[in-house]
Amino acid sequence: MRILLVEDEVRLADVIGQIMKSQKYTVDIFNDGDSGLDYGLSGIYDLIILDVMLPKRNGFDILKELRHHKITTPVLFLTAKDEISDKVYGLDLGADDYLTKPFATEELLARVRALLRRQGDVVTDDCVHYEETELNLSTHELRCQEKKVQLGLKEFNILSCLMHHGNQIVTKELLIEKVWGYDAEVDYNNVEVYISFLRKKLQFINSSVKIKTVRGVGYCLGVNSDD
Repeated sequence: MRILLVEDEVRLADVIGQIMKSQKYTVDIFNDGDSGLDYGLSGIYDLIILDVMLPKRNGFDILKELRHHKITTPVLFLTAKDEISDKVYGLDLGADDYLTKPFATEELLARVRALLRRQGDVVTDDCVHYEETELNLSTHELRCQEKKVQLGLKEFNILSCLMHHGNQIVTKELLIEKVWGYDAEVDYNNVEVYISFLRKKLQFINSSVKIKTVRGVGYCLGVNSDD
């Protein structure tokens, strides 16, 4: 899961970033509104954590622009603006949640998990399912009935993205952006290597789920079909 954090207090941003990374989330941090909007518009994030009072462009304006451009990524406002009117305004603009500072780490993580779970019907509790195969979002364990295997971080991020998209095609470009980062200098061979690892692990647990190659485009999930 990839999170965009837009927070102008550098020390706080670093602390939140470390909290997210400790939970195996990939985090991109920016300290001004213009950068936050530019990256938010990329559409590569699973969640955006957004301060309201930011230099260059405030969080409310960022959210307006995101929703205007049909970016439906869940947005969690994390801000010192604790007036009821501010909360109502942010939620009415299209925010999915609103948490005021100071906050408890446990509550922040619980709200993040709740927002990430909302993104698809395939997600229940801390797991995402495709057919009979289950991916645990907390432990990164891949299971099919009684057999299970542990995934590495990049394997987990790739398979999580594929499972959230179900039968839809996920391009190689999107996988690179979500797993390695927006500006990463990574070629398609890197993706293919990890897809190969995942196919072997799916086979090891006797899963019927297959990662199908869509030539020249990317990958999608299917069942009992050749690549």
